[in-house]
Amino acid sequence: MKLDPTKMKDWQIAEAAEATMKPVQQVAAEAGLLPDEVIPMGRQLAKIDYLKVLERLKDKPAGKYIDVTAITPTPLGEGKTTTTMGLVEGLGTLGKRAIGAIRQPSGGPTFNVKGSAAGGGLAQCIPLAPFSLGLTGDINAIINAHNLGMVALTSRMQHEANYDDARLAKSGLKRLDIDPDQVSFKWVIDFCAQSLRNITIGKGSKMDGFEMESGFAIAVASELMAILAITTSLKDMRERIGRIVVAKSRAGKDVTTADLEVDGAMTAWMVDALNPTLLQTVEGQPVLVHAGPFANIAIGQNSIIADLVGTKLAEYHVTESGFGADIGFEKFWNLKCRYSGLKPDAVVIVATVRALKMHGGGPAVKPGAALDTAYTQENVALVEKGCGNLLSHIATVLKSGVKPVVCINSFHTDTPAEVACIRRIAEGAGAYCAVSEHWLKGGEGARELAECVIMAANEPKKPFKFLYELDMPLRARIDLIAREIYGADGVSYSDKALAKAEALEADPAMTALGTCMVKTQLSLSHDPEVKGRPTGWTLPVEDILVYKGAGFIVPVAGKITLMPGTASNPAYRGIDVDVNTGKVTGLF
Repeated sequence: MKLDPTKMKDWQIAEAAEATMKPVQQVAAEAGLLPDEVIPMGRQLAKIDYLKVLERLKDKPAGKYIDVTAITPTPLGEGKTTTTMGLVEGLGTLGKRAIGAIRQPSGGPTFNVKGSAAGGGLAQCIPLAPFSLGLTGDINAIINAHNLGMVALTSRMQHEANYDDARLAKSGLKRLDIDPDQVSFKWVIDFCAQSLRNITIGKGSKMDGFEMESGFAIAVASELMAILAITTSLKDMRERIGRIVVAKSRAGKDVTTADLEVDGAMTAWMVDALNPTLLQTVEGQPVLVHAGPFANIAIGQNSIIADLVGTKLAEYHVTESGFGADIGFEKFWNLKCRYSGLKPDAVVIVATVRALKMHGGGPAVKPGAALDTAYTQENVALVEKGCGNLLSHIATVLKSGVKPVVCINSFHTDTPAEVACIRRIAEGAGAYCAVSEHWLKGGEGARELAECVIMAANEPKKPFKFLYELDMPLRARIDLIAREIYGADGVSYSDKALAKAEALEADPAMTALGTCMVKTQLSLSHDPEVKGRPTGWTLPVEDILVYKGAGFIVPVAGKITLMPGTASNPAYRGIDVDVNTGKVTGLF
């Protein structure tokens, strides 16, 4: 069956491709995995025993390491996962052994407006329904482990409120004296549920719990998800989980999961989640799926474990960072690479004519609404003006010492003159540039992109350098990121954020923690409405969070929520099941 993306929806393409997809054991063997390194999870999926793989291949040189990021996207996204899958397919078309690594989709976007993040057209990760609907249970494990921690916290608060010290001692407990006004932990659920952002729990009698204000965050914002993304072993994960701070005592002391004696049980939920899941592209190349944090509210990377495995197995390992280079690549560069020891050989920056027109001053792009004709008719001047945003992201990648490759993710409405404009500007800024038609043509459509990536990855290397070292004071780091990556003139702090920054800078133990910025993905600034390459502005830091388990200090810029809301026309309205076959329809 010929698959035609112009006449088929993504889920229809996936369904057709799944009819002839390779058995997962074949995909594993072609990736270089041995049978005892593969843990079957049904007929289509498998987990990989990463410890066995890394031990067997510990002396094998790593393959080329490629990161895929993007310009500042429209709310529709610019096809970063599609490009990641297309590049893996394109490298395969050129005879290269390539493996991709992407994040597991969250149920929030899948059932809301953004879709399941499997890619699209002929550049997809399959099987689509299992990928989109829980996969092999990693997010479920995170939800259960996280909420178990919340159960331990709230029950401890109830018992301390109702029992004296003698009765607590009979149960082997010491009073932690938790301050209900300084509880930082919340519950998690993997949907966009704005009605759960702020709730009151424990209403009723004293047998019904401790009454207090609480709330929910989306599961992928859990510190456990960040830990899964950056951990390298079970021992490391166990130690990190024990360092998670859930509250403070009335004396101002951190209360951790270890203090609650729940850290071991939380880790028990997470053991199997350490192993990446193996899927495949529409064209049969291996894809590792592991971890799923968003880059605007977390680290935004698939796991270090997946990348360590992929670089040992493949000639070219293609990994994906969330959103634009200002947040996704910046965290890949200064956090993930620092912790993994891996250094990228090339970085792909995905751009579209559509997004560049928006940054040039085009009309608002809104999910569910028809595109303005400005986006479907030639306007080179609008594209050129919008390339200021592209230039900012190219400059960010170049600061790391890595060669960027601009991928123009092709749409049928793009014109030769618009494409030529982007190519001229990108190459003039020191990047390679390729037009890619992977959505329409799969690997064959990504040949030029793959060739450019190979050239970039094999260029003589410049020294890879982090933007900051960990001995740099916190506010100096934040200022450096704001100026060098976002283009701000400086940073301002709320009274709350300033007090926290001063306290953190006075604590020598905090210098070991990385800085994980939180801000909107829809602008280089903190304001999602400001497009292009803004100048003359100041980054407002409203709060600073500390994730001691993950090892992050988290400055929060602008107004950000850890629980997104569901839109008025969500994707779940179009998702259903064929009752005769049991196949899921309508995913995208």
